[in-house]
Amino acid sequence: MLPRLEIARRLRPVELLAPGAVQVRTDAAGLTSMPALAPYVAVTTPSVGAGVALHLSGHRLAASVVDGSVSLGITGDGPARELRSRRFHRAEDPTELGLSLTGTHLTAWTRESGAWVARARHDLREVLDTREEAALAALAVELPGGGGVAGGFGQLGLRDVRFVTTDDGRPLRDDGACWLSATSAGPGFFDTAHTSIWRLDPDALEVEHRADLFFRRPDGPGVFGDHATHLVRSEGRWLVATSTWGDFERPTTRAGRRTPSGLRVTLAESDADLLHGTHVLDTRELALPTEGLASIATWDPHLVRRDGGWLVGFVSARRFFDFHPALAGGPSLDDLRLLGAAVDRRATEGTTLVEVDGRMLVLASDGRDSPRAQRARFPAFDLAMSETGTLDAPYPTNLPWPSLAQVGDSWLMATFDGTPRGGDLLGYGTHGDLVLMRSRR
Repeated sequence: MLPRLEIARRLRPVELLAPGAVQVRTDAAGLTSMPALAPYVAVTTPSVGAGVALHLSGHRLAASVVDGSVSLGITGDGPARELRSRRFHRAEDPTELGLSLTGTHLTAWTRESGAWVARARHDLREVLDTREEAALAALAVELPGGGGVAGGFGQLGLRDVRFVTTDDGRPLRDDGACWLSATSAGPGFFDTAHTSIWRLDPDALEVEHRADLFFRRPDGPGVFGDHATHLVRSEGRWLVATSTWGDFERPTTRAGRRTPSGLRVTLAESDADLLHGTHVLDTRELALPTEGLASIATWDPHLVRRDGGWLVGFVSARRFFDFHPALAGGPSLDDLRLLGAAVDRRATEGTTLVEVDGRMLVLASDGRDSPRAQRARFPAFDLAMSETGTLDAPYPTNLPWPSLAQVGDSWLMATFDGTPRGGDLLGYGTHGDLVLMRSRR
C-alpha cells in the first residue's frame, strides 16, 4: 500500500483578475472593447469614488461606492435598477473597487485591508443571456478617471484538484514540473466556478496559473464554466473530461433533490495547447453506465488507459446529495460497462485511479456526512469496487480528493480544503486552500 503522507504546504492564490489574462490596463477613463471567450471576466480600479461597468448585450452592468455603501446598477431593456445587500453593503476603508461576471452572477467588490470582499451580487439569468458567444465578443469595459485593469476572472480558491496525466495515468512532466487541473472557485455556488490549469514545481511546491478551459455542450448554445475536470494527454492530443456543474442550481425541494438535473460528464478532444491561454472546447456526452444504480447524475471523471482499453472512475448520485464512487471500463470510451460501484456510500466522491506496485487502485474521499465508520477518510478499492484499505494521510475539511502522483522515489498528493474567501455575502462555494502532501522519505 502507499506510504504515509504528511502536509508539506498550503497555498491560496486569490486573484480577482487572472494575471495571465489581463486585456486592458490603462490610466485613462473611457469605454474599451474587451472581447471575451466566456462570461468569466473582472475589472478593478483604484478610483473607489467612481464606478466601473461592463457593457454586454445592450446592458450596462455597473458597480459603485457612495458614502461607503456598495451597489450594483443594471440598465438596459427595462427600468434602471440599483441593487444593494441589506447586510453586507458597507465597505470598510476600501482602497479599490472591482466588478466581476462569473457565469450569470454579477458581483461588486471592494479591497479592504488587502483582501477582496464581495459587497453586492445579483443573478442575471432573468436579465440577459450572459453565455451567448456573439454578445461576449462585443463586450466592453467602462473605466473611470484613474483607469484600471480588466480581463479574465481569476479565483477565490482551488478545489477538485487533479494531476494532468498521460493516458497511462502517470503525471505529465515538463522540465521537471507537474501540471494540475483545478476548479477555480467563484463568488458563490458551483455555477460561478470554472476549470483552470496550473504548473506545479514538485520540489518548491509552488504553483503558477497557466490556462483556463471553458466548454460548449452538445445539447444547446452558450459557453459554460464546467469543472471537476481531468485533462489527459493521449496519442498527441488532449482528452478533457469534465462535469456539467457550470449551470447547476442547488435543489430546494425534496422532489427536486430526486429529479435528474442534466448534471453529467462530457468529453472534449483538442490539438490546441491547453496548458496555456484561454480555450473554449466543444464536447460530447461521455455515456457512463449506471444500470442498477438509480442514478440521477454523474460527475468527477478520471480516465486511464490500461491493457488496451479504458478505465473511467466517476461519481453517481441517487439524489442531491447522496452519492458514491463507481468504475466503468471497456475497449473504448464509447463502449463502457459498469465494473463496480461502492453503493454502501452516501457522501463519497473524488474517484481517482492510481497504479501502485503494478496494481491499479481506485481511491476516493469519504466525506463527513458519511456513516460514522466511513467518515473523513480516503478509502482504496479494487477494480470491482470492493474496499481493500485506506490511504494513510491527513483529511482536510470539506471533501478533499486523493489526487496522487509518484514523483521520483516519493509520492505527492494535491488536494484541497473547505476554507472560504471573499466575505460573508457569498455563502458556500468559495473554497478552498490548495493542500500539498508528501510521502515520508
